Amino acid sequence: MTKQDIVRTISERLDLPKAKAQEAVQTTFDALINALVKEGRVELRNFGVFQIKRRDGRVARNPRTGDVVNVPPRYFVSFKPGKEMEARVRKLDEPQSP
Repeated sequence: MTKQDIVRTISERLDLPKAKAQEAVQTTFDALINALVKEGRVELRNFGVFQIKRRDGRVARNPRTGDVVNVPPRYFVSFKPGKEMEARVRKLDEPQSP
């Protein structure tokens, strides 16, 4: 699913012009990103938690040349699904009845 698929779904379900749905989706994404950068964590009940984490720097090797490479520390976004999402995804593992 892409952002445009989300826009189309919202537009059809709420009978909104696509431009308004696009604006709503983009505003929502912008608000999530801003909150994540400012607070370091965004929790959406029944969906999941986005959190900024820090990965320490390390020494690695280039697999082609074998040269030692210093990898600097960096921040990244992690996602942990909520209970409802986890339960619905796990149902995919259950055998389907014919």
